[in-house]
Amino acid sequence: MARRLWPFLLASTVSLIPFTVFGMYLVPIAAAADGKVAEIGGLRGLGGLAALVVGFALAPLIDRLARELVAACGLALLGVSALLGAIGNVWALAAFCLLIGASTSILGPSIGAAAADRFNTPAAAGRAATLVSATTSAMAMLAAPVLAVPGMLWGWRGNLIAAAVVSLTLSAAFFWRGRGRKAPLRADGAPRMSYLATYRELGRIPGAVPLLVVAMLRTAAFMGYLAYLAAFYDDKFDLAPGWFALVWSLSGASFFLGNLLIGRYLSTDRPWIGPERMLLLGLGVALVSIAAFYFSPTLPLTLMLTALMGASHATVAACVTTLLVRRSGDLRGSALSVNAAGMSMGTFLGAGLGGLGLGLGGYPGTALTFASITLVAVLCALRVRR
Repeated sequence: MARRLWPFLLASTVSLIPFTVFGMYLVPIAAAADGKVAEIGGLRGLGGLAALVVGFALAPLIDRLARELVAACGLALLGVSALLGAIGNVWALAAFCLLIGASTSILGPSIGAAAADRFNTPAAAGRAATLVSATTSAMAMLAAPVLAVPGMLWGWRGNLIAAAVVSLTLSAAFFWRGRGRKAPLRADGAPRMSYLATYRELGRIPGAVPLLVVAMLRTAAFMGYLAYLAAFYDDKFDLAPGWFALVWSLSGASFFLGNLLIGRYLSTDRPWIGPERMLLLGLGVALVSIAAFYFSPTLPLTLMLTALMGASHATVAACVTTLLVRRSGDLRGSALSVNAAGMSMGTFLGAGLGGLGLGLGGYPGTALTFASITLVAVLCALRVRR
């Protein structure tokens, strides 16, 4: 499967490079822009806002064009944004963040749907989509150390320019591959639905609405938890940044392996635990883990809970992707686009609510906030029937 999907897997890894460079080199980037670190770092919020707006606005259009052409547009935007980021002034960085959010909201759903389209059975299609998302999560874990070496040679601007060259080259390759191709036909041979009719049809897919809500809430709980993870380890265990990098790798590795292995398990014929039950199981483990994490008395137990959090949330993510791909049929591109936009909203929601809980009640308040969000996700998952 990986041999058949390698162009899409490569595109999924490239999509994370520009924002990773921005996060890694935030201090020198802020100095080059004559701005404060907090101000320049806050520009990342523009990316989430753009991803939310563009993801919802373009969702019905994802299935109206050849997947490769949509991916080519996303990669072209990614390349242009990286070039703008290399300029380094405040306005260029603001445009960089906006275009990054817009490009990823187009690129992610298109390559996920394209990978699923390569296989005829629902199980294999779901497995292909989760393989793309697992590759993305692996790159999220490996991007920083991989980019550190070339960054020593040519700095952050060189990394961004290199990312632009790779993105634009891939864009040209996807365009060449997709030129002349038409959008995938509907299963019943009927013409494509109108813009608004696509949203109405998405709402009629069994379990689609609760699945999308679960994805948004899961992202809110997990990304909010990650936003304050370094501060928690520093406050409770006085963990230096160098040692915390290992904690971050532990979290990323557990998420990657959970996503990869659960996606593979769900693609087997008649798995012992179906995706609907696996979804509930993953959310249940996530609920227990987040409730216990902030009260863990020892570092080894806290590390175990960190790994458990990553694996359980990866399980939920794999189940959501699998179920959306299986149930959406020829609307899978639109469904994945709305899902990506909802997760962008969840990222902001989680960071904001987590900060509110931390300010009002310290880490117990944060635990209550994220546990409450996860509990609501569990209740929504109960509405996802077989």
